Amino acid sequence: MMAAEKNMIHDWVDALPPLKGRLQRDADLAKITWFRVGGPAEVMFRPEDMEDLQVFLAAKPVDVPVTVIGVGSNLLVRDGGVPGVVIRLGKQFANISVEGNLLRAGAATPDLYVARAARDAGLSRLEFLCGVPGTIGGALRMNAGAYGGEVKDVLRRAWALDAAGTEHELTAAGMDFSYRHCGVPEDWIFTGAEFQGTPGDKAEITARMAEIGESRMDSQPIRSRTGGSTFANPEGAKAWQLVDAAGCRGLKRGGAMVSEQHCNFLINMGDASAADIEGLGEEVRRRVRETSGVELRWEIRRIGVPAKEANR
Repeated sequence: MMAAEKNMIHDWVDALPPLKGRLQRDADLAKITWFRVGGPAEVMFRPEDMEDLQVFLAAKPVDVPVTVIGVGSNLLVRDGGVPGVVIRLGKQFANISVEGNLLRAGAATPDLYVARAARDAGLSRLEFLCGVPGTIGGALRMNAGAYGGEVKDVLRRAWALDAAGTEHELTAAGMDFSYRHCGVPEDWIFTGAEFQGTPGDKAEITARMAEIGESRMDSQPIRSRTGGSTFANPEGAKAWQLVDAAGCRGLKRGGAMVSEQHCNFLINMGDASAADIEGLGEEVRRRVRETSGVELRWEIRRIGVPAKEANR
């Protein structure tokens, strides 16, 4: 990054009003992503609470890009890092409450914790969330789903802040959900959600969650440095089957490899760069396109710029 650009960052950061949360320049993102790769965030902000986040959004320059991340489970940060500001919500956005058949959770709440809270309250239909790595904010953004359930099936309403920090309440219908997608503007930040459960038997809910956990352990490389499912399933097909049929199981590029256990997962074998992982994914897409005519769509969210762009 040019010295002038760094000075511009310092200028707008220094001009912000007092904030309760933590502002950090050149924040290391590789430490918090499951792939353990990628460059830094120019600025990272961890708001203390909702008011703190609203103050920040209202005060920052409108031309400073904002990227929101959760626990980094389904995320690939490119080697050149992420321009602008990366926002990561903390424990103040990770509360859970249950009232009747409704469960409310903050956007930073791990999906697994929501499934467990629903189980403890005797609410069914949310078991699938124990098989979705990540947080509620990410689950809302991509209409996450697994093991027969999707967010759209159980969401009652959600809350989000727009780019200026104004809060909006959204109904499930207003989310414009489709397969692994929601139509809410990309620059809106989800802060929480309310889910509709159904009274159920705790023992049956517990058994279903255990079944999902065992299935994940048996079929997915969950102990590896991976980013979860790499590609969304095309209509009428399974991504992993197309990848396998294209001869990509075990395929390597630099320090990255297509998992031999589940070939819709890419793995950092220890010394991969983000470019290795993304390049391998693009090679898989090319081979699948040539063998089946199907254009696989990335499910992993890729953010930031390549190293060569950051060094210009």
